[in-house]
Amino acid sequence: MPFGYASPEQIMRDKADYARKGIARGRSVVVLQYVDGILFVAPNPSRALHKISEIYDRIGFAAVGRYNEFEELRLAGIRYADINGYTYDRSDVTGRGLANLYASNLGRIFTESIKSLEVEVVVAEVGETRDGDAIYRLTFDGSVFDEHGFAAMGGQAEAVSGRLKERYRESMSLADALEVALTALTEPGGERPPVGQLEVAVLDRNREHRKFLRLTGARLERLLGQTSSPPPAATPPSTPPSTPPSTAAPADDAPTGPPPPTGPEGDVDDGSSPPL
Repeated sequence: MPFGYASPEQIMRDKADYARKGIARGRSVVVLQYVDGILFVAPNPSRALHKISEIYDRIGFAAVGRYNEFEELRLAGIRYADINGYTYDRSDVTGRGLANLYASNLGRIFTESIKSLEVEVVVAEVGETRDGDAIYRLTFDGSVFDEHGFAAMGGQAEAVSGRLKERYRESMSLADALEVALTALTEPGGERPPVGQLEVAVLDRNREHRKFLRLTGARLERLLGQTSSPPPAATPPSTPPSTPPSTAAPADDAPTGPPPPTGPEGDVDDGSSPPL
C-alpha cells in the first residue's frame, strides 16, 4: 500500500464535508412562490456583492457560499443565455436548460478537482401562470432538486425549511410571502435584520418583457408595512352616565333614554394600506 493512499470513497466524503462546512457558514437564502411570481429574500449587509441576480428575461439566480465561485457560475449562465437566445430564439432559454448546465459543471469540478466549489445555487423561472413556475436547487456536487413552492439553502437551511413548511401556503400576496420569508430566516426569539441589510427581488409575471425587479428603499419599507391581518374589532360606544330619575312626569314629545350615537366628522379611515 503506497504511503498517503486514500480510497475514492474517502476522498469524495472529505470533499463533501469541506463544501458543506463552507456553505453552512453563509447566511441563508429563501426562494418561494407567491400569487404573481417568485420572491427571493436574503440577509446581505453588502451593497456591492449581490447574492440574488437576473440571468435572463424570466430567469433569476440566487446563491450562497464563496462569492468569487458563484459569481463565475452566474456569468457563465448569462453567457449561455445570451448566446442561445441570439442564435436560436429567446424562448429557447429555459431555467431547466440552465440548471442542467450548472449541474454538469458542478459535478465535473467535484469529481476532477482537488477542491470542490463551496456553493449552492437556485435557478428560478417564472411562467405565464403559476403552474409554469420552476425552482431548481443545485448543490456543490451537481445534484439537482426540483423544488415546489419554496426552497432554502445556506446557513441553518434545515431549520429555515422547517419554519417555511409551517407557514407557507399557496397563492400568497407579495407582502404575506415576504413576511413568511423573514419569519423563516429569523431564529426564534431573535431580531430581524434591518431593511438596509436585506436583499429582496422578485420575478413578477405581470411585468412587461424583463420580469426581474429589485425591491429596495421606500418600496421595500411600504411592502413590509403591509399586513393581511383583519382590522381590530370596533369597541362599542361608551354609554353616558345615567342621570338621577326626575319626579316630574316627562312631556309627551320629550325623548326618553340617551341620545343616539353619531358618526365622526370627516373621512372615515377604512384601514387600507397605500398602493405600491
